[in-house]
Amino acid sequence: MSGHHATPPGTPEVTRLLADWIVALEGSDIPDEVRREGLRTFVNWVGCAVGGARHETVDAALRAIGPFSGPKAATVLGRPERLDPLKAALVNGITSHVLDYDDTHLKTIIHPAGPVASALLALAETRKMSGKDFLTALIVGVEVECRLGNAVYPDHYDRGWHITGTAGVFGAAAAVGKAIGLSRQKMQWALGIAASQAAGLREMFGTMTKSFHPGKSAENGLLAALLAEAGFDSSERALEAPRGFACVMSQKQDWTEILGELGTRWEAGLNSYKPFACGIVIHPTIDGCLQVRTEIGERVHDIAKVHLTTHPLVLELTGKRTPKTGLEGKFSVFHSAACALLRGDGAPTAFTDEVVNLPEIIGLRDRIEATADPACHEASVTIDVTFGDGSTMQKHVHRAIGSRDVPLSDAQIDTKFRNQSALVIGTAATEALLALAWKTPELADVATVPRHSVAVPELAT
Repeated sequence: MSGHHATPPGTPEVTRLLADWIVALEGSDIPDEVRREGLRTFVNWVGCAVGGARHETVDAALRAIGPFSGPKAATVLGRPERLDPLKAALVNGITSHVLDYDDTHLKTIIHPAGPVASALLALAETRKMSGKDFLTALIVGVEVECRLGNAVYPDHYDRGWHITGTAGVFGAAAAVGKAIGLSRQKMQWALGIAASQAAGLREMFGTMTKSFHPGKSAENGLLAALLAEAGFDSSERALEAPRGFACVMSQKQDWTEILGELGTRWEAGLNSYKPFACGIVIHPTIDGCLQVRTEIGERVHDIAKVHLTTHPLVLELTGKRTPKTGLEGKFSVFHSAACALLRGDGAPTAFTDEVVNLPEIIGLRDRIEATADPACHEASVTIDVTFGDGSTMQKHVHRAIGSRDVPLSDAQIDTKFRNQSALVIGTAATEALLALAWKTPELADVATVPRHSVAVPELAT
């Protein structure tokens, strides 16, 4: 059967009302604390994009895409290559997510900045945008994608959709649409065109394709807004229609999560930043294992076995017992625990192909067991350590560092930025870029940020 199915009675005009809000919002309507979180989101994203710029995933993407790029108008952060804006949005989305070190909206496990910042910044290199307007559009995009995520989570995620890819495209479209001044009708079209490109499968976790999802949603969202601007139409009820995004891709549709308290309850103010470069559900375990390591010192080499009691999602998402690559290691709570105990490391350096295959890491990893307990909070873990002489110790992490309860400070975001970026563009360039990123609200042209991120020649080899 085909045809136009009636929307169930009582369903609000979600797409129209959301588009109305996006178009009408003024920068001054955003509370100061939410603008501040938007800035932290952007600074953290810049560090992650530069930090991931030399990963083999990015090399492969550029080999494939480079020959087909149009005018080289936009920067790939941390690299000398330039691409057309659509392809730059794609590649910067990949670089910013490939280390799994980016931001997280904890209610949905969406990584908000990758799709939105990558799309907006690529646009800003061809259409001049102030830092102030950029941040307004960024916050709008993050708000839209997180609200849409809330409306369908957890059913949508549990079905196997990678919600950063599926919700992210709406965030990118909304942000770019806001930045280029789309009318309400054209904003509805942009959301509709985005809905037809919402994709990403959790099956891809542990492969290069996971980072492709935020990249593709950045490119697709940018394209959606530009098509709408040019008069390319779509359904004007793409979110709520029976054959629209929410009803096709989820059994749950909570429209109040999209429309409720718009402009007063800010999901964009709830963003969090990863202290460790892997799946966020592993963070309590790494946090706890680092504390254990500090307390026991050299006795770490006398560990006979470790038992983790975690939330069920930990083993569902990160239960890889025998990872073979760095990317797989990011989805192994066993590898992560072993690396934190033996090396004191949860940074990108813990998740290389070399470290995943170190004999001493494998040896300890194989002595780590885990039990899923539904009563355990997602940000908690209990770690029971048994030593060779039979003695034991226990460490309980109530809430992991990086959670909303124990957020990263600006200084910790700076340290994280430096640790990633200096390996790619050097220390001096990193300090200049970090200072510039924090000054985004004052910039007349936000494109100065990517232009300051290009790799130092002697480090780019």
